[in-house]
Amino acid sequence: MDDGKNSIPEFSSFEEWISVVPTEIKEDALWKVKVYQYALFLGDLCWYDVQKLIEKTNNYSLGDQLYRATGSISANIAEGYSKSSGRDQARFYEYALGSARESRDWYFKVRHIMDKEVYKHRNKFLTMIIKYLLKLIPKQRLSEIGEVNISYGTDVEIKSIENRLINHIPFS
Repeated sequence: MDDGKNSIPEFSSFEEWISVVPTEIKEDALWKVKVYQYALFLGDLCWYDVQKLIEKTNNYSLGDQLYRATGSISANIAEGYSKSSGRDQARFYEYALGSARESRDWYFKVRHIMDKEVYKHRNKFLTMIIKYLLKLIPKQRLSEIGEVNISYGTDVEIKSIENRLINHIPFS
């Protein structure tokens, strides 16, 4: 595993990343939730992004804010998954949705000091996570959320984007 000082990732795709995830995490029922896997993966991607940002700017607070927002996505999905009622689960998935949008906002703010390809990837990856959460929340709440008239693409379109995002991971 990375000792925290290495800014070179030990993976170059989602599938390679899965091989470094501990068995205890992959054997948990939560692992079956694809958006959790993607959010956890994004947290690892963000670790490397933040290291680069700090190297370039020496701005720890900016990196800390981005990393906290991104890490909160998978943490809220994990906490929500552990709740017994659909309403409680939906509430934490909504927190995850808020964190995903906050993360996308922070990535937008630091885009000027990031590699353009890395920024575009993270922006699209976060948008994919947001789309997954927007589908998951109403299932748990058993009602629609306030964005029912907004189209986020067909399942085929989303799957096509997803395949590109998990198989080509840029790093600066």
